This record gives sequence, C-alpha cells and structure tokens, in this order.
Amino acid sequence: MLNMHKSNEVIFYDSRRRHVDHSLPLLPGIAHVYTLKVLGVTLSGHLSASEHIHRIISDSARSLYALHVLWHHGMNDVGLQTVFRAVVLTRLMYASPVWRGFATAIDIKRVDTFLRCCKRCGYSLSNLPDFDELLDESDHRLFCKILNNSNHTLHKFLPPQSTASQHYHLRQHTHDRLLPTQTSHLCNKNCITRALYKDYY
Repeated sequence: MLNMHKSNEVIFYDSRRRHVDHSLPLLPGIAHVYTLKVLGVTLSGHLSASEHIHRIISDSARSLYALHVLWHHGMNDVGLQTVFRAVVLTRLMYASPVWRGFATAIDIKRVDTFLRCCKRCGYSLSNLPDFDELLDESDHRLFCKILNNSNHTLHKFLPPQSTASQHYHLRQHTHDRLLPTQTSHLCNKNCITRALYKDYY
C-alpha cells in the first residue's frame, strides 16, 4: 500500500515553456514539491541542475572544515589531497553524466571557482583539470562501459551499428554507431547522445 506521508509529486517541464499547469496532482494527499532528491541527485521541476550544484558545493564547502582540522593536526599535503579527492571531488562528480546536460555555463563556473579556492588552500592538486574536463572524462568512461558491455543496463539505448565502415575505408571514429538523425531539446541533454556526437567528425 502506498504510504502518502513518504511520497511527493513533482511536475517536470521544459523551462522554455511560458505556461505550465501545476494544478493537476497525480494522486490526492501527496505533497507537491518543486525539487526532489533521488539517489543523491536533486531534480528540479524545470529541468535544471542549478539546485543540485548549489547543494553539492555547500556540502563540499563544509567538508573543507574537516580538511582544515586534519591539516591543523599535522596531516601533510599528500594526505590532504587524497582525502579531498575521496570526499570532496567524488561528491562533486557523483552521477555527473546524469545531470551535466542540465547544467548551465554559470553552474560549471561556480564549481570551477570553488575548485580554484581548494587549490589555493592546498587541498587539491594544482594541476587538477577544469571541471568541464573532469565531466568529459566521466562521460567518456561511462560511454566506453556502455559501448563495450552488451550486458550493461544502458546498452539497449545505443543506436544500431553503422555498416558504412564495412564498405568504405573511412578514418577511425570514436565509435561504430549510427548518429541519431533527429534529436529533441531534451534528448540532446542525454549522456548517450552527448557521447555519440562528441569528437565524431
């Protein structure tokens, strides 16, 4: 039986639409919310990652106090940087292929600003790549797992293989899949679509 006290309703809509009807609850007695935290990722009704990024930066900033305490008790730079990667950077990167498509340039800049502060304090390696590069790397790792493992949960969402390379001597591409011919605004935010088109041409 559905527990109404532990259930929430959120309506997802494209932020480009001016008129959205929020007056139609799915079930009576369920609270309507504008953001929902699912498996550690904050989902907002207007399909934006801004609130998620705000939360993870706030949580990560609190972790910096713990790093300061460790430094005060004599932990060296190598130890601090190891803890930073394990605690702070892991939190920032968690499930990034899911929410990256909904992040704006301003969102990414906010994380970069936070990471620069961490570098100045000595918590992070000085040669840590920009956040965009870290996101690219995370996308690439996931896409390789999906592409090379037919038992992967997301493998069935890949488009079929291209037969062109079997007939022509074309230059090597990053994958052997057909590119989607028509994609919607929402589909373009998908991590698989993003990986299919990246560095393909």
